[in-house]
Amino acid sequence: MIAGVVSTVSASATAVYRPDLEAVQCDGCPEDLFGDRGVFKTITNTVLYIVGVLAVIMLIIGGIRYVVSGGDAKKVTDAKNTILYAIIGLIVCFLAYAIVNFVIAALPSSSNKA
Repeated sequence: MIAGVVSTVSASATAVYRPDLEAVQCDGCPEDLFGDRGVFKTITNTVLYIVGVLAVIMLIIGGIRYVVSGGDAKKVTDAKNTILYAIIGLIVCFLAYAIVNFVIAALPSSSNKA
């Protein structure tokens, strides 16, 4: 049996065996799958943050490509397409963030139960 074993998981969280859960539970880690501090929301928001950062980087790259195109029609078109797709990516990212957070807020979590 692992009764009372404590190990450090990260600087702010430690794993502790809790007999009531019959499993090791990380202190400071999300307990719910859904909810404001749930695992699903944390993962999706992190992925959407990364996608948003990549879209902004592509927007900057498209702007640089547009500036250094030198008037070549093909390079200008490629740069405009990069900018357009980066803006579409940002819009999709913002909409996905809003939809995910709306749906997660509508789902019940164990901390919301009476």
